[in-house]
Amino acid sequence: MISPKILAINPGSTSTKIAFFEGDRESWRETQRYDIDVLKRFSGIIEQENFRLEEIKRSLRAHGTKLEEVDAFVGRGGLLHPIPAGTYAINDLMLEEMRACKYGVHASNLGAILAHNLAKEAGDKPCFIVDPVVVDELCDEARISGFPEIERKSIFHALNQKATARRAAEEMGKKYEETRLIVAHLGGGISVGAHLYGRVVDVNNALDGEGPFSPERAGTLPVGQLVNYCYSGKCTLEEMQKKLVGQGGLVAHLGTNDAREVEKRIAEGDVKAELVYNAMAYQVAKTIAEYLAVLSGQVDGIIITGSIAYSNKFVDMVTKRVSFIAPIFIYPGEDEMLALAQGALRVLTGEEEAKTYAY
Repeated sequence: MISPKILAINPGSTSTKIAFFEGDRESWRETQRYDIDVLKRFSGIIEQENFRLEEIKRSLRAHGTKLEEVDAFVGRGGLLHPIPAGTYAINDLMLEEMRACKYGVHASNLGAILAHNLAKEAGDKPCFIVDPVVVDELCDEARISGFPEIERKSIFHALNQKATARRAAEEMGKKYEETRLIVAHLGGGISVGAHLYGRVVDVNNALDGEGPFSPERAGTLPVGQLVNYCYSGKCTLEEMQKKLVGQGGLVAHLGTNDAREVEKRIAEGDVKAELVYNAMAYQVAKTIAEYLAVLSGQVDGIIITGSIAYSNKFVDMVTKRVSFIAPIFIYPGEDEMLALAQGALRVLTGEEEAKTYAY
């Protein structure tokens, strides 16, 4: 059987990752990095559409890959209204909302747009997005906060969490839909999710910085002290938002978001760096343990993934506190390109039916 040929597209703020797959086997990959001065010519992310499109086609030519030989195109999903997990066929409503940035401005909004443009030019080939950050499968209890005006939201590293959960389930000889897992994605933001039979029934909102503090996010804070600080006159709304997301966590304490730099300082005897780093691991472990209750004490495995999972030191600090719960699976990094290709492949092979984005 001939494996479908799939082009995966993952736009970032100053780059676009593209990878060509035959089935789930990667043939080639490239990260296009753009000069900041070039990007300044555009008024926003969406206005970069044609520029990035031409750059992708240039790469295809350089790798000897003809557009018409690609069977399907898959883009990183952007900010949409909350939707269940899965692979979604790109449709007009999705494109309209991505172009308008209806739910927020983010480079990933270009993922569906670029995939659709290429698919159309290739002869109206199938095009998809897979498990965007707005995947929402929370149980009803998880949505309720103690403040009726505020409902908890599901925004997290859905693509990598789902992909690694499937990988661990396969290693256990089970289907993902048969497992009870806790997945901790450790990157610039940290998200920890409780996966119950194929659904993420509870997870911290990693975009807003809820949950453990991370290299760049403040995490959950003492509410009373936070409110007092917000009304102290020490900062504006915009400044406060930056303190919570982008300038929080390791950045706020140590002036860096690089875990490798923190470990270097610890090795040189920096006592403060060691305490803060230990505290971040402590909060990750504590959050993992919280989800033991969500899953009623029955956990098949704990997955630790993301860029910080490359650090044996940090992983050890977390696992020594939670290894009593369940077997630990370590998957460093976040192979989003493979996860995108696998999502498209499940539809192309009939394993999964493409979902329709709608209200």
